[in-house]
Amino acid sequence: MLQPELKLRRDKIRWFMAQQGIDAALITCNVNLLYTFGRIVSGYLYLPLNSPALLFIKRPNNISGEHIFSIRKPEQIIELITENNLPMPTKLMLEGDELSYTEYNRLAALFPESEIVNGTPLIRQARSTKTPIEIEMFHRSGIAHAKAYDKIPSVYHPGMTDRELAIEVERLMRLEGSLGIFRVFGQSMEIFMGSLLAGDNAANPSPFDFALGGEGLDPALPVGVNDTPIKEGQCFMVDMGGNFYGYMGDMSRVYSIGKLSDEAYTAHQVCLDIQNEIASIAKPGTVCEDMYNTAIEMVTKAGFAKNFMGIGQQARFIGHGIGLEINEMPVIAPRMKQKLEPGMVFALEPKIVLPGVGPVGVENSWVVTNEGVEKLTICNEEIVEIEVSN
Repeated sequence: MLQPELKLRRDKIRWFMAQQGIDAALITCNVNLLYTFGRIVSGYLYLPLNSPALLFIKRPNNISGEHIFSIRKPEQIIELITENNLPMPTKLMLEGDELSYTEYNRLAALFPESEIVNGTPLIRQARSTKTPIEIEMFHRSGIAHAKAYDKIPSVYHPGMTDRELAIEVERLMRLEGSLGIFRVFGQSMEIFMGSLLAGDNAANPSPFDFALGGEGLDPALPVGVNDTPIKEGQCFMVDMGGNFYGYMGDMSRVYSIGKLSDEAYTAHQVCLDIQNEIASIAKPGTVCEDMYNTAIEMVTKAGFAKNFMGIGQQARFIGHGIGLEINEMPVIAPRMKQKLEPGMVFALEPKIVLPGVGPVGVENSWVVTNEGVEKLTICNEEIVEIEVSN
C-alpha cells in the first residue's frame, strides 16, 4: 500500500492522541496493523506522537525496510526505542478492548514509568471516517458484491435446503474475489461468511447482536442456516459480508420461490420506503438516533412494528458503521447521539420477518459525502422471483 496513505491513517490516530495527551501507541492487533501498516504481521507498531512509526516484527521474517526491526519477543522493543533516540512515553495507549488480559499486562510492564490507557475507542474513532482510498475500495467491493448476487437465481434448484444454497452463494462470492473471512469487533460474535435465512428460520433468535439470527446448524455456531427446506411461496434473504479488498461491505437481498403473499410485498416496500427516507435526511450533522426514530415511526405507522428487525427478540438498531470490521462506528440506534461525518461508511438494514413466509427488506452500504450520502451497493432491490420449475 502507498506510504502516503498509511501516513494519513497514522496521522489521524495521532490527532486523537494529541487531544488526550497521549505520547505514543503500541499497536499489535490484526485489524489495526492492517490499518496502520497495510498488512497483517505478528508484531508491534510503535506510533510516537511526533516521530516516525517503528515496526517490530516476529513473523514473517522476509519484511525489511526503514524503521522495521526483527524481534523474537516484545521485551526487545524498549532497547530498540532507546537506540532510535526516542524518549519513553509519559502516557502510552494499548488496545485494551482487544488484547487478552495476559498480553495487555505483559506489554504494559515494558513501560513501568508510563501511564497506560486503553486506546481501542480512540483507534475506532479514527477509523470511523474513511480516506478516499478506503472509499474507493468500498466502491470496488460493491461492484463485486452485486455481481455475485446477480447470479444467485442461477445456482438454485428445486429441493435445496438453505445450507445447500448458502454453499453455492459462498462459492459465487469467493469467485468474485471475496476473502471469505468475516471480521467482527468483539470476541462474543462469530459467524462464517454471512447468513442465508429462509422461511421461519429468520425468526430464530441469536445470541449475537445481529439484525436477524437463525438457529444455526450446531450449538457451537448458533446463527444462520439450519437445513430449512426452501419452499414455494416462501422467501430467503442473502446477507453475506463482502470482504473484498479487506473491507466489509454489507448488502442484503431477498429472493422468492414463486409468488409471495401480498403482505410480503407490502412489507418489503415499507422497508424500501424507510431506506429512501433515511437516505434523504442523512448528511453531515445528522444524529444517528434521529435516523433510528424515523424508521420506527414509519414502520409503526405501516403496522409492522412487531415484526421489525426480528420477532420476539428484535434488534435495537437499523444500521452500523462498516470498514475493516463489520461493526464499526457509527451505530444507528436509540440514544446514539453521534452525528454523521463526511467519510463515514455505514450499512442501513430495515428488515421485517413474516411468519410462514420469511424475511423481507433491504440492506445497502452508504458513504457520507459533504452533501448527503451515496449508495455503494448497486443491485436490484425488489424481491427477485425465482420461477418454480414444472
